[in-house]
Amino acid sequence: MPPIGDKINIICLESEALKSLVKQLAFELNNESYPWIDEKEAMSLLRINSKTTFQKYRESGNIDERKITSKHILYRRQSILDFIENKTESSNE
Repeated sequence: MPPIGDKINIICLESEALKSLVKQLAFELNNESYPWIDEKEAMSLLRINSKTTFQKYRESGNIDERKITSKHILYRRQSILDFIENKTESSNE
């Protein structure tokens, strides 16, 4: 309990928003142990099926990638989550 006089911030969420937030938090906590993912998982996170769209997103420079071999590239999971969040915020403006 905070000392008397300190401000307490209270956040109210609808139940569906809270469930979504908890689900996203659980997902992120479960995936912190392996921050790099392959193309299939990256596209799944982005909810896309088109490799052309994925290539466009990669070329935007907002998704960190590491070339392991000439045909094998890994993507930093957090950069994809950040890309999704930024894309969502910009579409809401």
